[in-house]
Amino acid sequence: MDNETWRVVKLEQRNGFENMALDQAISEDISKGTSPPTIRFYEWEPSAVTIGYFQSLKQEVDVENCLKQGVDIIRRITGGGAVYHDTRGEITYSVIAREGMFPSDLTETYKRIGDWIIDSLDELGIVSQFHPINDIIAYGKKISGNAQTRRNGVMHQHGTILYDVDVEKMFSLLKVDDIKILDKIITSVKDRVTSVQHISQKSKPELADALVHGFTQNKQYEFGTWTPHELERMNELVETKYSTREWNYWR
Repeated sequence: MDNETWRVVKLEQRNGFENMALDQAISEDISKGTSPPTIRFYEWEPSAVTIGYFQSLKQEVDVENCLKQGVDIIRRITGGGAVYHDTRGEITYSVIAREGMFPSDLTETYKRIGDWIIDSLDELGIVSQFHPINDIIAYGKKISGNAQTRRNGVMHQHGTILYDVDVEKMFSLLKVDDIKILDKIITSVKDRVTSVQHISQKSKPELADALVHGFTQNKQYEFGTWTPHELERMNELVETKYSTREWNYWR
């Protein structure tokens, strides 16, 4: 892995459809050998709810509330549960590279990239640990969740680092099996989840800088941007896939 030169794209804002489409466009071009291994950091503007590939949108998401609050809804290509991505409340990363650059074991890859997150948080004075299979915890509470997929010889992992958490808003957008115990669920989540702002006084730009440092440690890398083909393919995928009812409501 150390012989490869990574492309690193610093924090940028895109809508959820573009974020998912851009990751796919990068993956396709890495598979073809026309794009380098890539680390990117991004925010969601507007805020969005993403659902796992196998989930039922109508069962997991309060579509009416999302529409009222201007929150996008997008199906991911990775598995896992529904996630609320708050514009100001998190930074998301994607690591996309040839499979051969990472262990064949998924948990080992989660741990390797998890170590990059741990190094980043350490720079902010936050002590954290990898919690199998795919979480990072700080002081006993989850601060980062991650998901991974592999196809066509490419490993794609993305995840969130929580800067601030609005649990009440999150549960206004996601469906709960038993509304009568919603207060208990919210309290339980607050007991299990933490954020950079809750632990430290560091700013979001400081978190963004720390993530760049933590993810690039001991690597050859160059700061870069997107190729014309990647952007063209991103726009095509937004229009034909990620913004379509056929993709987002297929189950």
